[in-house]
Amino acid sequence: MVRLTAAVSSPSRRSISPADQDFPSKAELLGALPEELLRHDPLKSWGSLALSLGLSLLAYGLGTLIPLSWAALPLWLVYGLGTGTVAMGCWVLAHECGHNAFHPNRRVEGVVGFVLHSLLLVPYYCWARSHAVHHAYCNELERGQTHVPPRASSPMGLFTEGLARKLGRPMAGLVALFNHVVIGWPLYLLFGVTGGEAYGSSVSHFRMPEQGVPLKRPLFPAAFRRWMLRSNIGLVVVLAALVVAAIQFSPLRVLAVYGLPYLVVNGWLVVYTWLQHTDVEIPHYDSQHWTWVKGALQTVDRPYGPLINLLHHGIGSTHVCHHVNSAIPHYNAWRGTALLRQRYPQLVRFDPTPIHKALWRVATRCKAVRQSPVDGAFYF
Repeated sequence: MVRLTAAVSSPSRRSISPADQDFPSKAELLGALPEELLRHDPLKSWGSLALSLGLSLLAYGLGTLIPLSWAALPLWLVYGLGTGTVAMGCWVLAHECGHNAFHPNRRVEGVVGFVLHSLLLVPYYCWARSHAVHHAYCNELERGQTHVPPRASSPMGLFTEGLARKLGRPMAGLVALFNHVVIGWPLYLLFGVTGGEAYGSSVSHFRMPEQGVPLKRPLFPAAFRRWMLRSNIGLVVVLAALVVAAIQFSPLRVLAVYGLPYLVVNGWLVVYTWLQHTDVEIPHYDSQHWTWVKGALQTVDRPYGPLINLLHHGIGSTHVCHHVNSAIPHYNAWRGTALLRQRYPQLVRFDPTPIHKALWRVATRCKAVRQSPVDGAFYF
């Protein structure tokens, strides 16, 4: 297994991605995972949903009992962290529905995913579309989606690295943490921030691109309009329910009970995706050097511990397997991960660095990428 911490112990040390001939073909990589891993077990799926949804409803219910006072602020902080953490499990299962990995009946899957994501203010169909693009072009600078780094020679790359030099590494790391963990998810949904170069400077998950605006590659084709409308309707219904609750009980109560966990859920999502696809030794590729296999194998499994893996269905510790075949249900991804590590021990990435240390390393050191003359890949 590739242990990134061994490579980053010395700042001057640079590990180069394996040569093209070292990678298996797509068929060989997919063939390492037997078809039986694709079989759904409805009992396990519904059991996972019962766990996440049941804990979430219980936690949100407790939030209605906490007094709205400054004295209760510590209790509210614990509530927000705990409730957002268990609600993230619902987010993961909705994501699994978008991959057709939750249930053999596509209609059942669609209903479950749409309801869960809408409750968390995620545009289900639109995000499933952009996420599918992310899987299709993982770690590709032009066509990739989410956490696509800027090239050092680009305007954004020059700005990011210049700001980091001006602020210094610790302050730049704090700014990066805030930008990613607190406001990163809304910025991605609203404006496509950290999306690939091919999709233009502003891509919204809530509206189709304006007519006549030239785009290299539209993220949402014209035929997707009706699905975007459905996603928006789901969000409008939930927002209307929140407004009614604010009128009935109080805006502050709604902000506390719903808003605090909402921020924590978003934070978990960004931490997962950021650390799955970003680190000082992870290569990114232009279209000339990229292949699907190389992209899928640049994701990273990390140690989140048994409790978080239970609550979040292993999303952060089985992510390489998920990128190799996203239709594998989460309860089978553990075996798939073991098989991949056994078959390709030098290609399947696992970083044992504690999460908080890995997050700080990424926040302070991963700003913009430059192309290596050795293998043609781009590195921070």
